[in-house]
Amino acid sequence: QLQASGGGSVQAGGTLRLSCAASGRTFRSYVMGWFRQALGKEREFVGAIDWSGGKTDYADSVKGRFTISRDSAKNTVYLQMNSLKPEDTAVYYCALDVRGIIDYSPKLYDYWGQGTLVTVSS
Repeated sequence: QLQASGGGSVQAGGTLRLSCAASGRTFRSYVMGWFRQALGKEREFVGAIDWSGGKTDYADSVKGRFTISRDSAKNTVYLQMNSLKPEDTAVYYCALDVRGIIDYSPKLYDYWGQGTLVTVSS
């Protein structure tokens, strides 16, 4: 089970930190990803972290602004979002891929959190 939290409303240039806590089944290796879906658009890859090695990857649109980190003791992954833009407005989802490979397609992720809304005003 994945529980996402931390969404809210901010002005452009602001910051937010999203959290995603994992509970239940454990896996030897997996990837935690963040996706977002704006109104009327398809769900898109934001970034992901390889839980065991800590490798991260990001969409070009958020590189240099967003950072993913993990707290193994808490089984929690974070998405630090800085310099937010109105185009970052979306529902953000965390997801888990049990294959342990960073994938860009949401279809390849096995478990999903419930989504948390981020609204950035200009």
